[in-house]
Amino acid sequence: MERSKNHCYIEVQKPLDGYPQKEGGIANMSSLLEGIGRGQMNRIVMGKLGMDIDLLQGIEELVKREGVRTGVILSGIGALKKATFRNLKIFPPDLKIEKHHRLYLELEQPMEIVSLTGWMATREDGEVEVHAHFSASTVVEDKVVTLGGHLISGTLTSVKVVIVIGVVEETNIKAGLDPRINQIDVRLPHL
Repeated sequence: MERSKNHCYIEVQKPLDGYPQKEGGIANMSSLLEGIGRGQMNRIVMGKLGMDIDLLQGIEELVKREGVRTGVILSGIGALKKATFRNLKIFPPDLKIEKHHRLYLELEQPMEIVSLTGWMATREDGEVEVHAHFSASTVVEDKVVTLGGHLISGTLTSVKVVIVIGVVEETNIKAGLDPRINQIDVRLPHL
């Protein structure tokens, strides 16, 4: 096989268990996807939140003011004074996650946002769903620790927080109820 400096090649010497094979020994990963959404990212929105603002509500306000219907959180940095980290403590066999399956850890002390990522898409009712996860570092017993989880209401900004959103337009990406897990999730066209 001839190699080019500008391309990456994966050669499969033997079939990988569970991965369908394509002619020529190259693994075909497309059957591992439930759906693929597409759109154009032609605009970026940056917003600076004030002090004592609920982080999720601040993101939702930025999305609403800028008319974002679909997008991705490209970056989020800044300081927090309070955070609620929501994580899954048990995965129910039927996949229907309820509040008692989750752990909520609330901290009220200075923190720095280490990462903030997520998506937003329009639901069937026309409202925009924002789904985000974040991690933040803080000091516990004179050591820096980092915690993370799903972003829910109750996380409050401190001195400054800046959010950057990539706006996706001309898209087939939506949000809707996933009956398998009984939660709102991103909806992409099936393959």
